[in-house]
Amino acid sequence: MAKEEVKILAVVGMSGSGKSVAVDYLVERGVPRVYFGGMIIKGVKERGWEVNEENERKFREEIRETEGKDWVVRQVIREIHELIWAGQKRIVLDGLYSWTEYKALKKEFPESVTVVAIVAPKKLRYKRVGKRAERPLSLEEIRARDKAEIENLEKGGPIAMADYFVGNGGTIEEMKEELEGVLRVIEW
Repeated sequence: MAKEEVKILAVVGMSGSGKSVAVDYLVERGVPRVYFGGMIIKGVKERGWEVNEENERKFREEIRETEGKDWVVRQVIREIHELIWAGQKRIVLDGLYSWTEYKALKKEFPESVTVVAIVAPKKLRYKRVGKRAERPLSLEEIRARDKAEIENLEKGGPIAMADYFVGNGGTIEEMKEELEGVLRVIEW
Protein backbone atom coordinates (compact mmCIF):
# COMPACT_ATOMS: atom_id res chain seq x y z
CA MET A 1 0.00 0.00 0.00
CA ALA A 2 1.41 3.41 -1.00
CA LYS A 3 2.09 5.90 1.75
CA GLU A 4 -0.50 8.68 1.65
CA GLU A 5 1.13 12.05 1.18
CA VAL A 6 0.89 14.71 3.86
CA LYS A 7 -1.26 17.72 2.96
CA ILE A 8 -0.92 20.97 4.86
CA LEU A 9 -3.48 23.70 4.33
CA ALA A 10 -2.21 27.13 5.41
CA VAL A 11 -5.04 29.63 5.89
CA VAL A 12 -4.20 33.31 5.54
CA GLY A 13 -6.31 36.45 5.60
CA MET A 14 -6.71 39.79 7.27
CA SER A 15 -8.39 40.01 10.67
CA GLY A 16 -12.13 39.46 10.37
CA SER A 17 -11.91 37.74 6.99
CA GLY A 18 -13.15 34.43 8.38
CA LYS A 19 -9.91 32.49 8.82
CA SER A 20 -11.02 31.04 12.14
CA VAL A 21 -14.39 29.99 10.76
CA ALA A 22 -12.68 28.15 7.90
CA VAL A 23 -10.13 26.55 10.22
CA ASP A 24 -12.79 25.57 12.78
CA TYR A 25 -14.75 23.91 9.97
CA LEU A 26 -11.75 21.69 9.18
CA VAL A 27 -10.98 21.02 12.85
CA GLU A 28 -14.59 19.83 13.31
CA ARG A 29 -13.80 17.26 10.62
CA GLY A 30 -10.93 15.93 12.72
CA VAL A 31 -8.03 17.83 11.14
CA PRO A 32 -5.45 19.01 13.70
CA ARG A 33 -4.75 22.74 13.88
CA VAL A 34 -1.46 24.55 14.36
CA TYR A 35 -2.25 28.11 15.43
CA PHE A 36 0.33 30.79 14.53
CA GLY A 37 -1.31 33.30 16.89
CA GLY A 38 -1.07 30.76 19.70
CA MET A 39 2.71 31.12 19.60
CA ILE A 40 2.30 34.86 20.15
CA ILE A 41 -0.24 34.48 22.96
CA LYS A 42 2.01 31.94 24.68
CA GLY A 43 4.94 34.38 24.46
CA VAL A 44 2.86 37.25 25.86
CA LYS A 45 1.77 35.09 28.80
CA GLU A 46 5.33 33.88 29.43
CA ARG A 47 6.40 37.50 29.81
CA GLY A 48 3.66 38.01 32.37
CA TRP A 49 1.87 40.53 30.18
CA GLU A 50 -1.90 40.83 29.86
CA VAL A 51 -3.16 39.25 26.64
CA ASN A 52 -4.52 42.13 24.56
CA GLU A 53 -4.08 43.58 21.08
CA GLU A 54 -1.37 46.05 22.11
CA ASN A 55 0.77 43.46 23.90
CA GLU A 56 0.32 40.89 21.14
CA ARG A 57 1.46 43.40 18.52
CA LYS A 58 4.37 44.47 20.72
CA PHE A 59 5.47 40.85 21.22
CA ARG A 60 5.01 39.95 17.50
CA GLU A 61 7.17 42.83 16.39
CA GLU A 62 9.75 42.47 19.17
CA ILE A 63 10.25 38.71 18.80
CA ARG A 64 10.67 39.03 15.05
CA GLU A 65 13.27 41.76 15.57
CA THR A 66 15.23 39.93 18.30
CA GLU A 67 14.84 36.29 17.22
CA GLY A 68 14.29 36.74 13.50
CA LYS A 69 11.29 37.17 11.26
CA ASP A 70 11.01 33.40 11.13
CA TRP A 71 10.61 32.85 14.90
CA VAL A 72 6.90 32.00 14.77
CA VAL A 73 7.22 29.76 11.72
CA ARG A 74 10.11 27.85 13.33
CA GLN A 75 7.77 26.99 16.21
CA VAL A 76 5.02 26.07 13.74
CA ILE A 77 7.34 23.84 11.67
CA ARG A 78 8.37 22.01 14.84
CA GLU A 79 4.70 21.34 15.68
CA ILE A 80 3.97 20.20 12.11
CA HIS A 81 6.82 17.69 12.26
CA GLU A 82 5.53 16.40 15.60
CA LEU A 83 2.08 15.86 14.06
CA ILE A 84 3.54 14.11 11.02
CA TRP A 85 5.68 11.87 13.23
CA ALA A 86 2.49 11.05 15.16
CA GLY A 87 0.92 9.86 11.88
CA GLN A 88 -1.14 12.88 10.80
CA LYS A 89 -1.69 13.20 7.05
CA ARG A 90 -3.84 16.36 7.04
CA ILE A 91 -2.92 19.48 9.01
CA VAL A 92 -4.44 22.95 8.94
CA LEU A 93 -2.37 26.03 9.77
CA ASP A 94 -4.35 28.86 11.32
CA GLY A 95 -3.14 32.35 10.61
CA LEU A 96 -0.09 32.40 8.35
CA TYR A 97 1.13 35.97 8.83
CA SER A 98 4.20 36.91 6.86
CA TRP A 99 6.10 36.51 3.62
CA THR A 100 9.01 35.08 5.62
CA GLU A 101 6.70 32.44 7.11
CA TYR A 102 5.26 31.65 3.67
CA LYS A 103 8.73 31.11 2.20
CA ALA A 104 9.86 28.96 5.15
CA LEU A 105 6.80 26.70 4.87
CA LYS A 106 7.19 26.33 1.10
CA LYS A 107 10.88 25.49 1.59
CA GLU A 108 10.32 22.97 4.41
CA PHE A 109 7.25 21.31 2.85
CA PRO A 110 7.46 22.16 -0.87
CA GLU A 111 5.00 19.57 -2.11
CA SER A 112 2.71 19.53 0.91
CA VAL A 113 1.65 23.13 1.60
CA THR A 114 -1.34 24.71 -0.09
CA VAL A 115 -2.11 28.32 0.85
CA VAL A 116 -5.74 29.44 0.93
CA ALA A 117 -6.57 33.11 1.42
CA ILE A 118 -9.91 33.91 2.99
CA VAL A 119 -11.00 37.32 1.72
CA ALA A 120 -13.82 39.67 2.68
CA PRO A 121 -14.59 43.35 2.10
CA LYS A 122 -12.80 45.65 4.53
CA LYS A 123 -15.98 47.21 5.96
CA LEU A 124 -17.43 43.77 6.63
CA ARG A 125 -14.19 42.60 8.28
CA TYR A 126 -14.18 45.64 10.54
CA LYS A 127 -17.81 45.05 11.52
CA ARG A 128 -17.10 41.38 12.34
CA VAL A 129 -14.02 42.16 14.43
CA GLY A 130 -15.94 44.75 16.45
CA LYS A 131 -18.69 42.23 17.26
CA ARG A 132 -16.70 39.07 17.91
CA ALA A 133 -17.00 37.47 21.33
CA GLU A 134 -13.29 36.83 21.81
CA ARG A 135 -10.90 39.78 21.59
CA PRO A 136 -13.18 42.33 19.86
CA LEU A 137 -11.37 45.38 18.51
CA SER A 138 -12.53 48.96 18.06
CA LEU A 139 -12.44 50.51 14.61
CA GLU A 140 -9.25 52.34 15.57
CA GLU A 141 -7.63 49.11 16.82
CA ILE A 142 -8.51 47.09 13.71
CA ARG A 143 -7.19 49.83 11.41
CA ALA A 144 -3.95 49.91 13.40
CA ARG A 145 -3.73 46.11 13.28
CA ASP A 146 -4.24 46.03 9.50
CA LYS A 147 -1.53 48.65 9.05
CA ALA A 148 0.91 46.85 11.37
CA GLU A 149 0.29 43.47 9.72
CA ILE A 150 0.87 44.89 6.24
CA GLU A 151 3.79 47.21 7.03
CA ASN A 152 5.60 45.34 9.80
CA LEU A 153 4.70 41.69 9.26
CA GLU A 154 4.64 41.45 5.44
CA LYS A 155 1.14 39.91 5.47
CA GLY A 156 0.24 41.02 1.96
CA GLY A 157 2.71 38.62 0.30
CA PRO A 158 1.11 35.33 1.40
CA ILE A 159 -2.34 36.66 0.53
CA ALA A 160 -1.20 37.75 -2.92
CA MET A 161 0.61 34.44 -3.55
CA ALA A 162 -2.13 32.16 -2.19
CA ASP A 163 -2.84 29.07 -4.24
CA TYR A 164 -6.60 29.58 -3.82
CA PHE A 165 -8.94 32.36 -2.70
CA VAL A 166 -12.17 31.80 -0.81
CA GLY A 167 -14.59 34.70 -0.68
CA ASN A 168 -16.37 35.38 2.57
CA GLY A 169 -18.62 38.31 1.87
CA GLY A 170 -21.85 36.37 2.26
CA THR A 171 -23.04 33.68 4.61
CA ILE A 172 -20.90 31.20 6.50
CA GLU A 173 -22.50 28.39 4.52
CA GLU A 174 -21.53 30.06 1.22
CA MET A 175 -17.94 30.38 2.43
CA LYS A 176 -17.88 26.73 3.51
CA GLU A 177 -19.22 25.65 0.10
CA GLU A 178 -16.47 27.62 -1.63
CA LEU A 179 -13.88 26.08 0.71
CA GLU A 180 -15.28 22.62 -0.07
CA GLY A 181 -14.66 23.34 -3.74
CA VAL A 182 -10.99 24.04 -3.01
CA LEU A 183 -10.73 20.88 -0.89
CA ARG A 184 -12.10 18.79 -3.78
CA VAL A 185 -9.60 20.31 -6.22
CA ILE A 186 -6.63 19.59 -3.94
CA GLU A 187 -8.02 16.16 -3.07
CA TRP A 188 -8.06 16.90 0.64
